[in-house]
Amino acid sequence: MNERALAQRLMTYDTSKPDQLQAATAFVKGWLESHDVAVTERDHNGLPVLVAAAGADAGPGVPTVVLHGHIDVVPAFEEQFVPRIEGDRLIGRGAYDMKGALAAMLCVVHDVSAQDKVRILFYCVPDEESEDVEDRSTDALVAEGIPADFAITGEPTDLHIGVQAKGVLAIRVEVRGTACHGSTPWQGDNAILKAHDVFRRIETLPFSRMSSDLFDRPSINLARIEGGDAFNKVPDRCWMDVDIRYLPGQDSGEILAQIRQIRDLEIIKCFTRSPAIVSRTNPYVLALRDGISRSIDGEPLSVGRDGASDAISFLEAGIPAVEFGPIGAGHHGPEEWVSLSSLTRYRQALGDFVRALPTWLEQIEPPANPDLRAVDGGLA
Repeated sequence: MNERALAQRLMTYDTSKPDQLQAATAFVKGWLESHDVAVTERDHNGLPVLVAAAGADAGPGVPTVVLHGHIDVVPAFEEQFVPRIEGDRLIGRGAYDMKGALAAMLCVVHDVSAQDKVRILFYCVPDEESEDVEDRSTDALVAEGIPADFAITGEPTDLHIGVQAKGVLAIRVEVRGTACHGSTPWQGDNAILKAHDVFRRIETLPFSRMSSDLFDRPSINLARIEGGDAFNKVPDRCWMDVDIRYLPGQDSGEILAQIRQIRDLEIIKCFTRSPAIVSRTNPYVLALRDGISRSIDGEPLSVGRDGASDAISFLEAGIPAVEFGPIGAGHHGPEEWVSLSSLTRYRQALGDFVRALPTWLEQIEPPANPDLRAVDGGLA
């Protein structure tokens, strides 16, 4: 089964649902076993996590690379789990984020399993899209200790190397007003209307106008809003979930301080996840860049990713990590698609990277302390 057919098969599972996620993971496990790849299944909060190993045995001087992917998707309509092909595009939920990349990674694990110079660890996790951002399987795996030198997570990057990703500041905000009868709204103070004004003020705070070398600005999304408890009553309370993706170099604590200056607002819940940064001159990043250049036209670019990913889990453990995925668009949207030809190039690029890595590392002596860091959350 090639990466195209494998991606199509994975996309037929609605892995926003636990039972379908279990079934899809069982399929991946069976596929690996049928291709003579050693794989084990673990449990994290009732969901399956796959860990596979291929290539060289672990040992001194043997470089170890993690290929990391997630099999879960965000919810979609039933018809979006029937993949269709239009020209070079494979369309459907999960095509771009990230079952296309996951399928290619599975093929790569098999492709490089016979070589004995690089050890490959493959992680397939079930909860990258989960709203439970404080307890994820990748964090649990990394916390146990991963003997790895480099990690690649297959998030969509259009065959570029994601060396930076924005941090996450997720807040739940309560806005209070004054209740009165719905027939005389001028006698009250509508908390839902006030909440909308509060969000607009958040969008204009000083932090929102900053930029960096790889990002034009932070992103601010009103993800959820809830208020009111009766049809004939002016609502006196409203809750909002605001999703802020802030830049490397920004301080989440300072952002919170700016938000708290807004009147009639109380932050009742807060979660932060640091931005991800890895040096563009890290030897493994350079080796990946070289591998990509063999299979694409033009020069591979270092890019920043607006969305957060599990790459930060590896970085915080001192393991250089990047995001690298195929070409496509529309992830989390109604017309999500991935380029079929880019899946082939993606598979080739990863294989070329693994096969050329030992020679590359012999030519370039890795620094004693790789130039990488995960930016701290500061005052938050």
